Amino acid sequence: MMTLKQFVGNWRLVEMSAWDADYLDGVVPAGIVIRKNGTGSFQFGCVQGELDCSIDTIGGAQCLGFSWEGSDDAHPVSGRGWLTVSGMELTGKICFHLGDESDLKAVRT
Repeated sequence: MMTLKQFVGNWRLVEMSAWDADYLDGVVPAGIVIRKNGTGSFQFGCVQGELDCSIDTIGGAQCLGFSWEGSDDAHPVSGRGWLTVSGMELTGKICFHLGDESDLKAVRT
């Protein structure tokens, strides 16, 4: 049984399918923070957002589902996504409402 506790912490975004490494770290080192109260935040490139997370089931498998809202180069954006954890690695997907989608990989810091 997956728990929120497995996801809590600081994660370094190391790979995204829609953007290259130069973009990810273009403003600050790309990362995700998951807090024990089920909230979090992320930033990569000019995109930053606040997360609202909960344990969810997608395709029969448990994951951390989230909705998010934030900004992309000062323009309001929002979306959803999901994460799975295996040891020191997160994998998942982030989706922009009516826009881009990207697979992602992060490692615990």
